[in-house]
Amino acid sequence: MSSVWDDLNLLLDSSDSLSITSSARGTIKEKPGFRPAEDAAALRVAIEGIGTTEKTLIDILTQRTNAQRQLICKAYQEATGRTLADDLKGDTHGDFEDILVALITPPTQFDLQQFKQAIKGAGTSDSTLIEIFASRTNNQIKDLSDAYLKETGRSLLHDLQSEVSGDYGKSLLLLAEGKRDESPNVDAAKAKAEAMVLYEAGEKRWGTDESKFIDILCCRSVPQLRQTLVEYKNLTGKTLQQSIENEMSGKLEKILVSIVKCMKSVPAYLAEHLHEGMKGMGTTESILTRIMVSRSEIDLMDIKVEYKKLFGCSLYSAIESETSGDYQRTLLRICGEPV
Repeated sequence: MSSVWDDLNLLLDSSDSLSITSSARGTIKEKPGFRPAEDAAALRVAIEGIGTTEKTLIDILTQRTNAQRQLICKAYQEATGRTLADDLKGDTHGDFEDILVALITPPTQFDLQQFKQAIKGAGTSDSTLIEIFASRTNNQIKDLSDAYLKETGRSLLHDLQSEVSGDYGKSLLLLAEGKRDESPNVDAAKAKAEAMVLYEAGEKRWGTDESKFIDILCCRSVPQLRQTLVEYKNLTGKTLQQSIENEMSGKLEKILVSIVKCMKSVPAYLAEHLHEGMKGMGTTESILTRIMVSRSEIDLMDIKVEYKKLFGCSLYSAIESETSGDYQRTLLRICGEPV
């Protein structure tokens, strides 16, 4: 399984989801000839009729882009005086309700809800926080921070600070600033030098100097870090990921490994998360819903390719065997054709 992560041969030439601006690799595309009022009317009939027509809800909400769904929500409210979200909540339940409501939520709002859920109550859901901040672009993180400030009147960094601590907290807060360098230029000499710094801070010494890892991994641009990863393997014969796994433990290990994986391939990183959400006893539906919905217009096609490479079966067939009912049907429509 680790072999996918150990192979750095094509790394420097591969595309990078952290600076992605196109939606070409999404599975959900704009519907041509789109008429929001017609869709809103069809949804109204599906919800208000005797018994909900789930098929109509799935067909419409999974085959329109989020921008189109916002226009449907507007038309629905104009026609009924009620919000589509409220009506869906009143008429569907469980995971099916959650995924339909997620589909009609603007992407930044959806990230905001996921973030708030991860920090509320007793105990913080660190795996959600790591997934969000390691896999989002600077712009997505800035939008999330702005939305948080607007809704709560408080700074996201301030509230996050009270939830996390230690070197793990330091790493997460640096990512949550959304200030990763975005320069496309690579300084090869600096990459060599920083590979040596990382080696001397970790493998080469007794005890690890975590601050060096945090500074370099949380702030450098993707192209620069990729060059450093290659230089590190040339220097030590090991991947940086292997060294982090040998030298560190707990949440700090988890966040730094996640950053390294996202530098290599956000789609492969998210494919692993989907797999984790489906393996073992019971499926973690919140992980499936979050990734399938939030990546459906970004890179879900790439996630499907990576899933097949990593786990030897299609994401489609994994969803088919691990979920059921209307929730399953919704996920499969978002997933699109098996690859």
